[in-house]
Amino acid sequence: MPKVTYVQPDGSRITCELAAGDSVMDGALDNGIPGILGQCGGGCTCATCHCYVPEPFFCRLPPPHPDELAMLEYICARRWDSRLACQLLPDEALDGLVVVVPADQG
Repeated sequence: MPKVTYVQPDGSRITCELAAGDSVMDGALDNGIPGILGQCGGGCTCATCHCYVPEPFFCRLPPPHPDELAMLEYICARRWDSRLACQLLPDEALDGLVVVVPADQG
């Protein structure tokens, strides 16, 4: 089971193991990670699971789907490393993935 570390805006870190097939958003919701809301339940129809994926992981992710890119257009705090956690499905190759939770999902 891959491990994902969620970095909070204050710099604190929470590391969780994700079950096979779970998205980074699922892992956050299952483990009570603050800041990842996932209001659409992972349907890529909102942007309340926005996160940042620092290198070296960002370049190892598959490119975002056009639907994800469309949702990211609504993010005020969008950066080059912005992704939606519902679209990130870590596997053993991404074990140790780090995501940074933004201070605000607005």
